[in-house]
Amino acid sequence: MRALLLRPRARERFGLGPFFRVEPLGLEYLAAALEREGHEVQIRDLRLTRTLGFWRPDWIGISCIHTLDVPETLALARRVKQRWPGVFVMVGGHAASADPDSFATPDVDAVGLGPGERSVPRLVSALATGASLQGVLGFRLRGRPSSGEDPEGIDPALLPARDRVAPYRAGYRCVHRSPIWALETGRGCPFRCSFCAVGRAEGYRARDITAVRQDFEAVGGDVFVIDDLFFYPRGHSRALAQALAGRSPKKRWLLAQTRADTVVKSADVLEAWRPLAERFDLFFGFEAATDRALSKLQKDATVGDTEQAVQLCRELGFGVTGNFVIDPDYGESDFEDLWALLDRLRLDRVGFTVLTPLPGTDFHQAQAPRLAESDFTRFDMHHVLWEPRLGRRRFYELMVESWKRNVLSSSNASRRWLSWFRSIGPREALALAGVLYRTQRLMNVDAYLNDTFPPELPAVLAE
Repeated sequence: MRALLLRPRARERFGLGPFFRVEPLGLEYLAAALEREGHEVQIRDLRLTRTLGFWRPDWIGISCIHTLDVPETLALARRVKQRWPGVFVMVGGHAASADPDSFATPDVDAVGLGPGERSVPRLVSALATGASLQGVLGFRLRGRPSSGEDPEGIDPALLPARDRVAPYRAGYRCVHRSPIWALETGRGCPFRCSFCAVGRAEGYRARDITAVRQDFEAVGGDVFVIDDLFFYPRGHSRALAQALAGRSPKKRWLLAQTRADTVVKSADVLEAWRPLAERFDLFFGFEAATDRALSKLQKDATVGDTEQAVQLCRELGFGVTGNFVIDPDYGESDFEDLWALLDRLRLDRVGFTVLTPLPGTDFHQAQAPRLAESDFTRFDMHHVLWEPRLGRRRFYELMVESWKRNVLSSSNASRRWLSWFRSIGPREALALAGVLYRTQRLMNVDAYLNDTFPPELPAVLAE
C-alpha cells in the first residue's frame, strides 16, 4: 500500500516552540517498519511545507504529540478525507494514546494506542489484503471498543528511515543550532507524575545498543536525545556509553532530558557519557521549589535531589537547564520559595510553565470540574485554564517576575547574550536575536491576560 505519514503544523502562541523544532522521529521509525513490509512510504512535515503533494495514498497516519496539536490534527484529518475520499486515516502519538476520545470523529478511522512500530504494519497489511481489523491490537477503531495496547511495543532493533525527512533537514533547529538531529535510546518512563501522560507502570522500553550505536554514528554533530528519561536504566545507559566510546564520532553538542534523582544516583553513568560530546546539556523538569509541592505532583523526588544534581552536573562539565511548573493555586509565599531556590541554584537557563491538566493524566481527572477553557490550543503550558488563587493579573505578574530572572530577559541581554554573540557566526547570532525578541512576550503581563478565557466567569468557576 501507499502510506503517507503527516506531522501537522504547530500553532504556538507563547514560548520557544518556533525555535525548537524537532524532526518527527516517531514517523521515521514507523516509515522504516512499513517499508520493511513492502509498503511505499512518504513523510510530509507540514510545519515546513504547506502542501500534501500529488502522491495519492491508500493509508494516512497523522502524528499528534501534544494536546495543543489536537485541533490542527482534527482539521488535517478532515482535509485529507475531503481531498482523498475513502482513504483510511489513523491518528497516533502521545496525545492520541492518552486521550483517544478527542478523535472520535468520522474523519478518523483509527486511533493508535501506544507505540506503532509493530502494530501499524499489521493494520496496514490487513487493509491491503482485506482482512478483518478486529483482532489487530493497538487501536481504537471508529465506532468500536478499544482493542488494547500492543504489548510488544517498539521494535528495539529498528533504525529510522531518516532519508524520508531529508528535504526538511535544514528546518530542524534548537534556538540557534541547525540542523538538529533527533536520537532515541529508549521510550517511556516508569514514574507516575500526576501531570504527565508519558509515565506508566513498567512503561519504559530500551532500544537495542547496536542499533543506537549505528544511528549515533549516522546522525550529524548537533543531537537532541528525545528520550523522556535519559540515563535510565543505569546499567543499560552505561553499557550504551561504553559501546559508543572510541567507536563513534564525538558530537559537537548533545541535549538530553532527565530527572534530578536519576542523576544523583548515576554519577558513574554521567562520567561515561560526558566525553562523547564537546558540549553536553541536560534539561531537567525540577517542577517545584519545596518538597511539599513536589509531593503534591507525585514527583517522587526532593529539592535536595535538585540541588545535588545541579552541583554534580557542574562538577562533571554538563550544562543545566531547569524548568518549573507554576501552579495556578500558588500563593505569594510559593513564588518566594521558588525565587529563593533559584538564588541558591544560580542557573543561567531556567524556564517556567503553567501547571496544566493534560487529558489522560491523573491531574486532568482531578481538575476537570474547574476548567474554564476547552480550547486545546491553550493547553500549551503558558495559559491558566481556571481562575488562579491570586487572580489572573497578580498570578501573571509574579510569573513574569520569575521570567525576568531568566537569561531570556532583556535585562540580562547585555550581561550574557552579548558574550554569546561574540562566540558564534552571523547566522546563529541573527537566530539568537530573533529568540530574544520573540520571547519578550513571556515578560508581558498584558500579553497573557489578552489571550486567556473571558474575564467574566460563571460564579461556580470563579469561586
